[in-house]
Amino acid sequence: MAAKIKRKAAAAAAKDTSTRLTLQDAVGVLKAISIPSPRASTVSLLVKTKLGTGVAVPRGRYKLPKEATNAAEDIVCVFAEGRQADDAKRAGAHIVGGIELIEGIVSNRIRATTFLCTTSLIKAITPRLGRVLGPKGLMPSERRGTVTDDVGGYIRKLVGTTEWKADKQGVIRLPIAKTDWTAEDVVKNFEHVMTSVKRATGNLSVKEGGKASVGSHSAPITKVMLSATQGPGVRISNF
Repeated sequence: MAAKIKRKAAAAAAKDTSTRLTLQDAVGVLKAISIPSPRASTVSLLVKTKLGTGVAVPRGRYKLPKEATNAAEDIVCVFAEGRQADDAKRAGAHIVGGIELIEGIVSNRIRATTFLCTTSLIKAITPRLGRVLGPKGLMPSERRGTVTDDVGGYIRKLVGTTEWKADKQGVIRLPIAKTDWTAEDVVKNFEHVMTSVKRATGNLSVKEGGKASVGSHSAPITKVMLSATQGPGVRISNF
């Protein structure tokens, strides 16, 4: 039975990616394909977005109900002074300082995966760091919430979360589950990740908590697929 399902899925993938399955059916196919394998495979999510002119590469964070992989540790750099700097240190920031950090970042001596900045310092760091961190998607931004006066609160929210980022073509690839999990666990992780992706790309519906209209920073989602380590990808119809 598993071999038959695998052949059908492979044939569909070879013919055309327009063949789509519901999320529940797709998870069932991937689990069936993995039955002959002695070890569980990783279930990966692929989301393809259409990046328009001037639209930044999508990125965001999610916290999975059930961890699929060991998340890499964030290195957090915070531009803050006084009490806000103290709060950032207590919350676990790795690097905390003021404009004196700029030269180290420009020269690549100071590296981090997340940069935060208080509202009082953002104008001071933007002229130099905008050109350095901007292309990498790391420049503190009010839109992403990384320009904030509650730096400690933001850092505490990072605990247990994973960052994702699309490539230059707007494609997002993420490991989200294992084939030996229950279908319910796979679906829950899928939904959590997709909520994060849709929010960051301007595709969250009003019912899901999004805005009534798509903004200028949107990147329409054109394709969503699930695949196992060994086996074809399955295109999802309902996301």
